[in-house]
Amino acid sequence: MTAAVALLTMLALAGAGAIVYLIEKGRVDDANQATIEQEFAEFATLQDNGLDAETQQPFASVEALITAYMRRNVPSENELLVGWWLDQPQVQLPAWDQVTKNPDFVSAVRPLVANNGSTTLDSEFGTLLIDVQGVQQGTERGAFVVVTFQDDTYAGLHDTMRTFATVSALALLLVTGFAAWQSGRLLAPLRTLRETADEITDTDLSRRLPVTGNDDITALTRTVNGMLDRLDEAFTGQRQFLDDAGHELKTPLTVLRGHLELLDVGSPEEIAETRDLLLDEVDRMARLVGDLILLAKSDRPDFISRRPVDLTGLTVDVLAKARALGERRWSLDGTASVTAEVDEQRLTQALLQLCDNAVKHTDAGDEIALGSSYDGNSAKLWVRDSGPGVPPGDRDQIFDRFGRSRVPEHDEGFGLGLSIVRAIALAHEGTVTVTDAQPHGAVFTLVIPIGSAEEQDEPDEIDEIDEIDEAEDTTTLASRVEDKTEELPIWHGS
Repeated sequence: MTAAVALLTMLALAGAGAIVYLIEKGRVDDANQATIEQEFAEFATLQDNGLDAETQQPFASVEALITAYMRRNVPSENELLVGWWLDQPQVQLPAWDQVTKNPDFVSAVRPLVANNGSTTLDSEFGTLLIDVQGVQQGTERGAFVVVTFQDDTYAGLHDTMRTFATVSALALLLVTGFAAWQSGRLLAPLRTLRETADEITDTDLSRRLPVTGNDDITALTRTVNGMLDRLDEAFTGQRQFLDDAGHELKTPLTVLRGHLELLDVGSPEEIAETRDLLLDEVDRMARLVGDLILLAKSDRPDFISRRPVDLTGLTVDVLAKARALGERRWSLDGTASVTAEVDEQRLTQALLQLCDNAVKHTDAGDEIALGSSYDGNSAKLWVRDSGPGVPPGDRDQIFDRFGRSRVPEHDEGFGLGLSIVRAIALAHEGTVTVTDAQPHGAVFTLVIPIGSAEEQDEPDEIDEIDEIDEAEDTTTLASRVEDKTEELPIWHGS
């Protein structure tokens, strides 16, 4: 970058200097030519209209004409006026004959006397520009010669260009130094990025790049830091996932190995008993692996398939299916008359998981209620039970993988059910929370943002189904629930 900036700056300054030199040289040449033409014009005027001061008559000879002209003029500093007759230079102004005595000068002027013209001559005094104007007085012929010292003419231009070159060199040095500093500053994050990337390993993703400034490199630094955050989070989650999965699989594998080692192959009764026990452990392992695979798929974009779903129908259908999970007092808190773009199967899976969880923590005769609502921006679907509830200190960990709170003795789950519910909620860009029910119990609530959904009817909040006064609504909803309940197999949650 520094070399490129230096090269471009040098080319720009050189180009500017060349243009300035050509323009100024042309101006100097035009000024010289104007001076020469002025000398010739004044000489021609004297020749045509002038009178000899002594005779008051027209000039009788070339000598008299040229001598009279030189008496009346003062040449500029870079000019030499020469009078030529009798085929030789006879007089010069100023009276300095170093040039006219040079044989090369005589040889250069002689051919131009008859036809006029100009030529250049390299001499010890530099380059000479020689302009010749022929003179005819009677039978006598001569010439008026103007010699211009071009080196003196261009002296001022050369001084200017030397000054320009000096200033350009200093400017080039300054620009190059600034480019080196700036490129080093801009590329420093890239060097830090390379060094950080070399130091990052699969066991340490904690390193981050320092963020300074507000340019494209800074934006790249923020992007890389964000990528490292996501990688760190993903690697941490994977390690935790593998640790937890290994821990949970260790117990059934130990059971399998222990029973196989102690199996008496000569006892048919023990073989049958061991077979049933091992098949039960294999089923538990299969459920665990299935849940782990489901959680692994939850990060994929095709985990859910959205389509328009009537939340009222979804709520009623889930309640009908949940009745097969256990003998409880199942009821409907209310429904949301709205159509939303959601994955019906995944939401059904989540609600049934919450219902199964409620069955495990309640006894026969306890109440479990389902409900849904819509507030114009998001839909809420909840499962309420009258069990012991969830202690406040456990409400965060129960949604983690293998996270569990106080569980009944007969619960053989792995602690993945609620993490699956949370994965489904997150896939819908929503949340799942647990709060206390009144007078006791727990309420698990799924909140799904559906701000763009078109509401078919106004939200219709319904009290518990056994307390509804409107017989027609009660009959309609109850019949739908009973229709869905018939011939349903029992659903086994995890």
